[in-house]
Amino acid sequence: MNFKHLYFIFLFLLAFSCKQETVSLTKIEGKLIPITDTLNVNSKIEAFIKPYREHVEANLDSVLSYAVNTYSKSDGEFNTAIGNFMADVVYEQANPIFKSRTGNDIDMVILNHGGIRSIISKGNITTRTAYEIMPFENSIVVVSVKGTNINALVLYLINAKRAHPVSNFKLTLDRNFNPVESLINGEKIDTTKTYYVATNDYLYSGGDNMTFLKPNDSLYDLSYKIRNALIDYFKKTDTINPVIDDRFTQIK
Repeated sequence: MNFKHLYFIFLFLLAFSCKQETVSLTKIEGKLIPITDTLNVNSKIEAFIKPYREHVEANLDSVLSYAVNTYSKSDGEFNTAIGNFMADVVYEQANPIFKSRTGNDIDMVILNHGGIRSIISKGNITTRTAYEIMPFENSIVVVSVKGTNINALVLYLINAKRAHPVSNFKLTLDRNFNPVESLINGEKIDTTKTYYVATNDYLYSGGDNMTFLKPNDSLYDLSYKIRNALIDYFKKTDTINPVIDDRFTQIK
């Protein structure tokens, strides 16, 4: 065999080796693997975690305060005892922080009805209670807005027809849902005035369509979680007994 024949054989083998086969996916199969209590526990991992778990559980179950009754966000039409309580706590706990930093007082508070994730049961209140009510990491922020934004807030509450928690604010509607009275700290809303509204970072970002918080003059992040405000309030308050009042009502 001469060199020419060897050369053609080499080219043939090279072309054959470079040929690629087309591969396509024809079927996907899966298998359900249930996780049950029959799975074996790793004793070493369990022994390592146990003291930390017991420490966390002990902290969560430590008694902080006492509730006279059971409070639920479904107890009222336009305001609820638990909603009023949460808004008032935010004001009481956040206002000293805000005033120390700015020299100003918070004018009002607005939260959202859906942010209340549990009831407060009659009896002992623990740290776990605060986590159940507010499991989210929402922080308190204060927004400075003009009175025109407050008018938009009033319109939002009228259209929502829900018991969104408010504090230092009063809104009365007639039977046709027209505003009869809207007050901040007992005074009529001044469209030219700047108001400091406390809320949480979720609502400030447009959560629950609360777009009336923007535009604003300035934003103050207090780096203070609502859950921590609740815990701090429970620690200093022996007994809580919030009520449904006249801060947001309708004349029938």
